[in-house]
Amino acid sequence: MEREILDTKRKALNINLNSDIYGTFAEIGAGQEVARNFFTAGAASGTVAKTMSAYDMTFSDAIYGVEETGRYVSQSRLTKMLNHEFGLLTERLYGEKYETRSFFAFADTVTTLNYNKSNDPHGWIGIKFQTEPGGEPNEIFFHVRLLDTDAALQQNVLGIIGVNLVYAAFYYHTDPKRMVESLADNLTVGSVEIDLISVSGPAFKNINNILLNLYLIVKDFSDAAIFDSLGNPCLPKDLLYKKDIMILRTKYAQKSLPNFSMFNKAVDQFKRTEDVKKDNLSVLIEVLLSNVLTADEEIPENIDLEAVALRAEELCKTGNLVIVSNFARHNKLAKYLDRCKPKSVGISTNINNLKFVFNSSNFGENYSSMLLSYVSDMFTKNVKLFAYPFLDKKSNKVITTVNMPVTPEAKPLFDFLILNGYITDIKEYSETDVKTV
Repeated sequence: MEREILDTKRKALNINLNSDIYGTFAEIGAGQEVARNFFTAGAASGTVAKTMSAYDMTFSDAIYGVEETGRYVSQSRLTKMLNHEFGLLTERLYGEKYETRSFFAFADTVTTLNYNKSNDPHGWIGIKFQTEPGGEPNEIFFHVRLLDTDAALQQNVLGIIGVNLVYAAFYYHTDPKRMVESLADNLTVGSVEIDLISVSGPAFKNINNILLNLYLIVKDFSDAAIFDSLGNPCLPKDLLYKKDIMILRTKYAQKSLPNFSMFNKAVDQFKRTEDVKKDNLSVLIEVLLSNVLTADEEIPENIDLEAVALRAEELCKTGNLVIVSNFARHNKLAKYLDRCKPKSVGISTNINNLKFVFNSSNFGENYSSMLLSYVSDMFTKNVKLFAYPFLDKKSNKVITTVNMPVTPEAKPLFDFLILNGYITDIKEYSETDVKTV
């Protein structure tokens, strides 16, 4: 059955009229946009115990503690805000008046577009809440990138998404997909990206956070999700800033196992050629949701997200970082990683993928411009491709960059990339490392 989407004012009013819900709002960085929506909806006295904004760093530190990293728009700051505010609720509000009330603490720490429009607007938003009076608290938090080019519009987005979160926590927590989907209610397409979400607590004891983040990709809230070796969702920049990154690209439903033997040789070659220090190397295994060998970048409708989540979880257990994405093209992956400002990036890929890209018959009339865009997007980002060979069944020959077929339109550009070291073969492999295609 199709879900009814309530407007923002109606959601806020429904919360305000529910005498069982009571809590606080703590907002830093973009005004008290979420609390304002509850006040303007009416009957807010039934919901709001307190609102606050500690903008001055000294005041903020006195309340929530000092951030050792110096970053106040961070998951750490959000967690401290939620824990502090929820603790005050349970400490101060007791007795008959509050016996039937489920408490919540909403918090956000956000930076919107500055005057010079030179920053990266983003924020952390979360709620700590009870599903029953006196119950153990649950938590939902997520990270957003604000994409509008006007600070006032970004503040409006923040106000709407905050109301959506409070409403989802109390009315949709038993249906995780519905809960995630509702976060974008009443928002303009392209105004926000939700690139990480995490839930915890008794209400979510059977919820897999990897699966929840994959749902963000399927719903087009984000293009990728990245997980640490424990399977925790993370912000790419937190893990990859100024790192030397090496990536193995795999597809979720590929018939053969990833060629880890060849990948290990690619990692060794990357370390040698780029002078990578061991403690600065980040190795990622990517699981693609779309097809890397077609022009189609749509996620299949019949995709088994639980199977993908299980595969990602298994790969995390190898001790590597894992990224699940919809980047059918290498250049889109490169642009995504460039936001993390890495030191260098190496992408290990089957040469069959390059064979596809440098064959004009696989594309339409705009092949030349598409190829130039591909090359520009990728190789201006300090990226190098490490291609591993395959054994062609028809000719029984091992295909490398030396004998890979390239159409005439693409040959000069391909030769330039080879000559300047942007694309290189993985060397020192054995015959057993080569897969048949």
